[in-house]
Amino acid sequence: MHLLILGATGLVGGHVLSLALADPRVTAVTAPTRRPLVSRAGLSAPTVDFEQLPQDPAIWAVDAVICALGTTLKTAGSRERFHRVDHDYPVESARLAKAHGARTFVLNSAKGADVKSLFFYSRVKGETERDILALGFERTVLVRPGLIDGPRPEPRPMEQWAGKILKVLKPLLPGTLQANRPETIARTMLEAAMSAPAGVTIIPSQDLL
Repeated sequence: MHLLILGATGLVGGHVLSLALADPRVTAVTAPTRRPLVSRAGLSAPTVDFEQLPQDPAIWAVDAVICALGTTLKTAGSRERFHRVDHDYPVESARLAKAHGARTFVLNSAKGADVKSLFFYSRVKGETERDILALGFERTVLVRPGLIDGPRPEPRPMEQWAGKILKVLKPLLPGTLQANRPETIARTMLEAAMSAPAGVTIIPSQDLL
């Protein structure tokens, strides 16, 4: 299988990349990024501008896409910029991959994703899910983690604080309230890209423990 990984420089995407390159079922990996990646066997890592995505079939002609693109409102600097990164980039990439023959799209979304949500973050995630589903991939997998417990490239004090609290309370909490590990999310996404059934599959946070 030839995989396209979006967001390979991030927490979850980095784990997906490492797992994919070590998996004998994966024949090639393409990972377009804004920042250069270290060269590795089996990896094509073109540096691209997500504001003006290239149309090159060498990037988009793949079997499956795993998308872990995303940011925070603080890092983005505005709601408009957040929407651009968390909605527009994944949807535009999905359109290009679909046009070049990709059959499977696996999206790292979020628990509570809903176009009708009162919360901006959840609403944007819901819009991204909706617009990718509308493209009609043979297989679409929506992975919905809760709080992701792992080291981030950029500091997220509130998330780190919440993660510590959830670790202490873990024995008492139901699966729906527990934090999710990035490596578990990544492994789940890779397996979904390989073997998800036709149609739409939703993987909730409690299935990522």
